[in-house]
Amino acid sequence: MVQFEVPAIVPADPDANVSDLLAKRVEATPDKALFSVPNGDGWNDISAADFQTAVIALAKGLVAAGIQPGEKVGFLARTTYEWTLVDFALFYAGAVMVPIYETSSPSQIQWILEDSGATALIVESADHFAKFDEVRGDLPLIRDVWQLHVGAIDTLTAAGVAVAVEDTEIERRRNIAVGSDIATLIYTSGSTGRPKGCVLTHSNFVELCRNSAKALNAVVETPGASTLLFITTAHIFARFISHLNIHAGVRTGHQPDTKQLLPALGSFKPTFLLAVPRVFEKVYNSAEQKAEAGGKGKIFRAAAAAAIEHSRLLEEGKKIPFGLKIKFALFDKLVYSKLRAAMGGNIVYAVSGSAPLGPRLGHFFHSLGVVILEGYGLTETTAPATVNLADKSKIGTVGPALPGVGVRLAEDGEIEVKGINVFKEYWNNPEATAESFHDGWFRTGDIGSFDSEGFLTVTGRKKEIIVTAGGKNVAPAALEDPIRANPIVGQVVVVGDQKPFISALITLDPEMLPTWLGNNGLSAGMSLAEASKNEAVRAEIQRAVDVANGNVSRAESIRKFTILDSEWTEDSGHLTPKMSIKRNVIMKDFAAEVAAIYDEPVNTTNVAIGG
Repeated sequence: MVQFEVPAIVPADPDANVSDLLAKRVEATPDKALFSVPNGDGWNDISAADFQTAVIALAKGLVAAGIQPGEKVGFLARTTYEWTLVDFALFYAGAVMVPIYETSSPSQIQWILEDSGATALIVESADHFAKFDEVRGDLPLIRDVWQLHVGAIDTLTAAGVAVAVEDTEIERRRNIAVGSDIATLIYTSGSTGRPKGCVLTHSNFVELCRNSAKALNAVVETPGASTLLFITTAHIFARFISHLNIHAGVRTGHQPDTKQLLPALGSFKPTFLLAVPRVFEKVYNSAEQKAEAGGKGKIFRAAAAAAIEHSRLLEEGKKIPFGLKIKFALFDKLVYSKLRAAMGGNIVYAVSGSAPLGPRLGHFFHSLGVVILEGYGLTETTAPATVNLADKSKIGTVGPALPGVGVRLAEDGEIEVKGINVFKEYWNNPEATAESFHDGWFRTGDIGSFDSEGFLTVTGRKKEIIVTAGGKNVAPAALEDPIRANPIVGQVVVVGDQKPFISALITLDPEMLPTWLGNNGLSAGMSLAEASKNEAVRAEIQRAVDVANGNVSRAESIRKFTILDSEWTEDSGHLTPKMSIKRNVIMKDFAAEVAAIYDEPVNTTNVAIGG
């Protein structure tokens, strides 16, 4: 059994809780800008001390409204400054937040509030309230609902003043919880079955933040460090980073509308980003298609090839040929500098998680001057278990274990985790908790491998491994990720379990498709249904499939594919909030399309056949 454990850098404090991260930040740098909020085309800073003042005022309002220590409060909102304000106000009031994705359906909202035993709910918008209102009659425990869009924060703050809640009461409440107590109850996104509530403790956040800040000091502890959050803070990835930023004193901005991301990056100018691979794919594909539209597609592709080669040679410690140096310098002026400027001009690092990024994009952005620190983790591990570090990084891996964390591989290759970040239990589900641990190690359900230095590579989900009729084991991700990198591809699901060959269901990307169509002399107004049958589109998908097939053996290659005339979204029920595919739902909903693929057997040659 291969195993790597890294000792904690910071001594554990079993009495500390999450509110201490803010209290100690205010003690250290009260006047330092901890947040920036939008103001027209600019941003207004909020100091650590002013943020804590707002937190305490809101906590007083929650206390005045009757919230008791240990009570659970649901929160349904987008990624904004107010999200973290509410988060810490609940900590200071001694309550436990139950975050809910803003895209959740009424039935999902009902399940989470019911299962958690929440007694109150905070929503951001009228739409959020309307979804809750559909199921309100089935939630008798919910006694209060506060709506941010109609001034709930001001109302609660005023109530705290009217009732004259003392500072000493807030200080008492924020100190009740110790490290082993529940800090938050986060429900998994539910790619299979009903979401399970993950009990994350105060120590999970505190110890992981304190140790991660030291491990990632070049990212979060450098002067002027700042980031713009746009991933939903209801997800553990962004939630952890928001806590880490408060601990480390990173200035944080928020942009919930990803369509406004580029203008926000341009005005905020962050030093590092937090993103999922799909964001980096979109940045690359958009730049490529924009260049193509301007007649400079050939230049962009040459620049990308030079960037990737340049980065590979640097990582391997090899000398850069003189010709490549000249090309790289030229492309830096023509291409790379413009992309850096589009991202704000100051980004040095980007933390990527939730799915494999792939070496191609890693090397491309590295040559732009953006080091992508790919990491790995789950809700059950409070986000990161491993991450590439500024001074210890290998593109194509998810890095070594963080301080205070152990990672090992079971005999079948399953990744198991133990340490300061591993959750306490599944809420009200002792059977699921017991099934998820092996000798005290959390079973992640992912398959991976280590290199000799302890850098982890994730190869796929254990339950998603396809076994063909011929007995060949196939990891879908090895085929899906390269295909998804194509600009007109939305999502991909590889199928073939107990079938004679591997095939794929593919959706088109409605955002990138019009640009690509226009660049290829086709009608940009073509519908998804029309595009799915268009020969030029099918030929482009065939090229993407051929690229993926070039990375695997003949027995693993895709023989047929079907382009669907619809897209998979979170609203359609086919994607999780972090844009992961719900494979079991897709296989059920598109069973007829899968069956049609195998109605006509094909010769298993090395060439994929569009179906």
